[in-house]
Amino acid sequence: MYRFITIFVFLLSINYGVGQNGKLLSKKLVDISKTPIWNRISENDKLQPDFDHLNKLNFYNINYLSDDLKVQGLLVEPKEEGKYPVVIFNRGGNRDFGKLTIATLIFYTSKLAAQGYVVIGSNYRKNDAFGGAEINDVLYLTETIKAIESADPSRIGMYGWSRGVVMTYLALQKSNEIKTAIVGNGPCDLFELAKFRPELETKVFAECIPNYWKNREIELKKRSAIFWADELDLNSSLLILSGQYDKRVNPEQADRMAGKLKSVGYDFKLMKFDTDHYFSDKKPELNTLIIDCFNNRLKHH
Repeated sequence: MYRFITIFVFLLSINYGVGQNGKLLSKKLVDISKTPIWNRISENDKLQPDFDHLNKLNFYNINYLSDDLKVQGLLVEPKEEGKYPVVIFNRGGNRDFGKLTIATLIFYTSKLAAQGYVVIGSNYRKNDAFGGAEINDVLYLTETIKAIESADPSRIGMYGWSRGVVMTYLALQKSNEIKTAIVGNGPCDLFELAKFRPELETKVFAECIPNYWKNREIELKKRSAIFWADELDLNSSLLILSGQYDKRVNPEQADRMAGKLKSVGYDFKLMKFDTDHYFSDKKPELNTLIIDCFNNRLKHH
């Protein structure tokens, strides 16, 4: 009898733990006038005209559960009551480099949010494996949004930039809840990226990915969508954005991914721009493009 009870409690604890993945632990409103970005977007302590749309939005720091770990993220939602489609934003960088901040959301997603979207993003767990177990930190956000009253969990899109493209491709491989996605200036082939930027392999891949040199072939293939493009959710769609002067990710990667997606009959579009990795001189055009794409593919589809 005692053994039966022990087994029952153990199984119950497993089910409880699984059920908690994505659970929203905290949601704290952020006063953007108290953040470091304020001086760049305001004048005389008022928002500059180009950032006036921020008055329509609330920004939050959030914490949620992923594989029994407390993971930190950010959320932005319209102040006006309603039920809005959701866009999961996958940041670039690794570990603390490129960390998701209020500034990131303001420059990359706030104009989208102001058009009637909930935007949520993860900073990934502390042990960042560059496309390893922390992909769950992205996937479980589809559960987190169910605790956000303004979010419509039946309309989820995804937006990834740089390393965030790796996360987006992995999400499309492992989930059927992403209705459409946008990826910008990110790799589909980490073998090629290692050749293009050798320092990235020694200082990022080798440091982040467990047993990297021993399992290099296997681990890089796991993170390189060019090898498993046929496994992406066929009910979703992709917009691929490529800066032709990108010095961080070879723009030819976008062409290769487009060719692979075409061969497997995937619904995608590739757009090329004469700009750098960050679309530095194309920000207004980028914002308009993203809004139009999500309006057509997610909000009104």
